[in-house]
Amino acid sequence: MKVDYISFNLLICSYKISFRRRNFQTIHGYARVSTLGQSLDNQIQNLRDNDVLKENIYTDKYTGTSTSRVGFQKLLDTLKSGDTLVVTKLDRLARNTREALNVLNELQDKNIKINILNLGIIDNSSIGKFTTTVLLAVAEMERDMIVNRTQEGKKYAKKHNPNYREGHRTRLTGKNKDKYPAIYEYKQSHTSNETAKAFAITFKRVKKI
Repeated sequence: MKVDYISFNLLICSYKISFRRRNFQTIHGYARVSTLGQSLDNQIQNLRDNDVLKENIYTDKYTGTSTSRVGFQKLLDTLKSGDTLVVTKLDRLARNTREALNVLNELQDKNIKINILNLGIIDNSSIGKFTTTVLLAVAEMERDMIVNRTQEGKKYAKKHNPNYREGHRTRLTGKNKDKYPAIYEYKQSHTSNETAKAFAITFKRVKKI
């Protein structure tokens, strides 16, 4: 009987360990930079300081012309319900607020917590959804303000510049970006395609700014 009792306890312990492993909630981290020359070290250190193991950190380095995020895709394939994703800032999760909100909604639907170190935890709770809604409102306001500034600039140019023509194909370069501050500013946090659509100009013209 004594041997059977010990065996029974060993069986229970084994079951508990197996159950915990199957239901273990993992903390993952994601770091991203926009150019190959930038370093990920600072972001990775911040993630490790917030309990993210080195083997659970996924990274990407890519430019504005390359939208491929191999590391992020691997992360999405790994995340499961109950896990937590840690990023240092919201803009590390995506290149612009709109894209980030799409990612947040997808993760919330999968019951994954998102810990943005400079904002806090966003989950599937009512407060988490409220935070997402606020971020969406800020994104819309940001776009509207930039578009309004562009329209005001056009009105001013029409009034004070007799040579101004709507849609005039002036050569745009980084050197004269001060002439197009709204477009240049918008481009820093959005893709070239998004910028072209927002300001009703061609993709090629955006690339020259």
